[in-house]
Amino acid sequence: MLTTAEAKTKLLAFLRTHSVFHGDFTLSSGAKSSYYIDCRLTTLNPEGAWLVAEVMHDLIQSEAAALHVKIDAIGGLTLGADPIALAVGMYSCRREGSPRWNTFVVRKAPKGHGQARQIEGNFRSGDTVVVVDDVVTRGESTLTAIRAVESEGGKVAFAAVLVDRGESGREKIESQGYRLVSAFTREQLVQK
Repeated sequence: MLTTAEAKTKLLAFLRTHSVFHGDFTLSSGAKSSYYIDCRLTTLNPEGAWLVAEVMHDLIQSEAAALHVKIDAIGGLTLGADPIALAVGMYSCRREGSPRWNTFVVRKAPKGHGQARQIEGNFRSGDTVVVVDDVVTRGESTLTAIRAVESEGGKVAFAAVLVDRGESGREKIESQGYRLVSAFTREQLVQK
């Protein structure tokens, strides 16, 4: 098993190699960018997912300890959060001394049939959760997940993202009263 610092160094290199692209891109917000960070190429890769699990687990566990909160579950808006939540949840079962964290998925809209849920998986009203995401740009995906959790009776301890692009998302989330922690920033990933 790697130390936290070793895992973070390896994950940073992995993200730079597999998930950072330079060129002309239009982001989901409509903004133009000279680079694109596609974390799914890391989070959906077995080696990348394991590194993400180690780094994000330690980030979440450290923040929960600093805030003196017990986390019941982790999850976020599909699709960016899904592999992160599952990898970290699985890792929590294998990490000695770690609490086990259930995982859940927040749909973009409630399902139109069956139980008509917006949150799928192992989430219950009253749970204290961490909302995760792969990249935060403007913060909308993270806030959508937070609102869904709260509307279903959950309490959001904080949000944790793999990469903060540094484009007002953190400020928007924190202005709504939620703490955001990130494993990496744009400056760490995008080398000029």
